[in-house]
Amino acid sequence: MKTIKIGVAGLGRLGLIHADNICNMKHVELTAISNLDEAVNKEVQHRYDVPYAYTQYEDMVKNKELDAVCIVTPSGFHTEHIRLALEHKLHVFCEKPIGLDVEDIKQTCQVINDSDHVFHLGFMRRYDADYLYTKEMIDSGEIGDISIIRSYGIDPIVGLDSFVKFAKKSPSGGIYLDMSVHDIDVVRWFTNSEIKKVWATGNNKAAPELGELNEVEIGTVTMQLENNVTAFLVAGRTASHGYHVETEVIGTKGMVRIAATPDKNKVTVFNENGVVRPTSQSFPERFREAYVDEIKDFVRCIREQSKPEVSAVDGLRSTEVALACQKSFEEDNLVELEYEGD
Repeated sequence: MKTIKIGVAGLGRLGLIHADNICNMKHVELTAISNLDEAVNKEVQHRYDVPYAYTQYEDMVKNKELDAVCIVTPSGFHTEHIRLALEHKLHVFCEKPIGLDVEDIKQTCQVINDSDHVFHLGFMRRYDADYLYTKEMIDSGEIGDISIIRSYGIDPIVGLDSFVKFAKKSPSGGIYLDMSVHDIDVVRWFTNSEIKKVWATGNNKAAPELGELNEVEIGTVTMQLENNVTAFLVAGRTASHGYHVETEVIGTKGMVRIAATPDKNKVTVFNENGVVRPTSQSFPERFREAYVDEIKDFVRCIREQSKPEVSAVDGLRSTEVALACQKSFEEDNLVELEYEGD
């Protein structure tokens, strides 16, 4: 079997997760890395015995040995990096969001559509066993017609200070694009319907200085979909107990909750604090297997010359909705979405 050679661009926390997963796959090789920090490059190159290391992404994609790239660079570079990779005849896996500017994303979608190479977008919840199980229940009609979806995505408060420092140096795109984009994708995936209206609110009670940066530490969104499903989203950075990702789907025949308690394992502790269930503390821990499975699916698509379920249009739509949420928050008003062809 041919070895698929992949280059990873961006070696932050998630980039390192993808690099590690690639190195642990059979018939797949981490052939190159690119990152601005030479010290990080040297450490990762030594750890995984990577043949090539670059400080410039533009140089890495010229490497003729590569079959594919995994893009985990800052969000504002995603569209440019996707186009460069496809121009060099490379298959592309790109982390969310696909981009920050709608018109730029539309142009990139056209490049993707015109290419015969695989494009895979990193919405890892679509590969999580619990979300897949729920999707199967929805599609088989077990909970009837969906009426309401409620979805939480709240980071641990221990990371709030570091986020504030990051936000002062580089805009995140806003909490809706940075975090709610996953929930937005799940809502569209579960319902097979587009979002037509959003109302977003938020506040900064734990980190008031974020207000000066046009950021919020916790935000909410109420959404109405074209099929009249209502969705409620909460995105935040202040969970005191750990990493809290929870989704509830209410239908006409029943309801299902994914991770109502974000359990770390099946252990229950009985001590002076009462009855305690240990909880997940980070996204790499909660979605460990999903990150592995999405890269496996990317490689499968390369080998079979097939298209993954999640598409560039899914990336475009989630960004359009997230930006509408940000606009709603800034203007304190309801925002209606219109899509091409409406």
